[in-house]
Amino acid sequence: MENSGWDYGVPIINIVGENFCVPYTMEMLVKKRIQGMSNAHYDVFDISGNLLLQVDGSLWKFQKKRVMRDPAGIPLLTMRQKSFKWRKEWTVHPGESSEDNNDILFRVEQPSPLHIKTKLEVFLPNNNIIGKRAPDFYVTGSFTSLSFKVYRGKTVLCQVVVPWAVAFTTSNSPGS
Repeated sequence: MENSGWDYGVPIINIVGENFCVPYTMEMLVKKRIQGMSNAHYDVFDISGNLLLQVDGSLWKFQKKRVMRDPAGIPLLTMRQKSFKWRKEWTVHPGESSEDNNDILFRVEQPSPLHIKTKLEVFLPNNNIIGKRAPDFYVTGSFTSLSFKVYRGKTVLCQVVVPWAVAFTTSNSPGS
């Protein structure tokens, strides 16, 4: 998952594909829109307004599913929430995979459902020693301030800031 890096000396953290890694800080704009009563759609743009990613999925089903697509509409990954769990847990698969697909890119777990400040733990597939595992990445944030950060250890990889309700900006660190 981690390559040696570019000429800049920044290691590449490749989870989905190398074409999603950049050796510089990149700002993006995310726009959300609700489609009907049951679907949400997110578009991710660069600062120039070029469409980078699209995410869509259901809002009200017991089994929540989101599909991330490239600008041409080709599925990149599928995110599924496991239903009827005390803690929220998502599995992320490459492409638009079916539920029984064991090809997992990573898992996201909420360590405790009773926190005001959100904390999510991200586990890569090779991190499967239950009880003794530490997350490969973690996400912290607050619904009240609508800001989130993605960490690897103590290093911030990505930061999300919401300046207003219809869109928010995100910036990633080099190599992520």
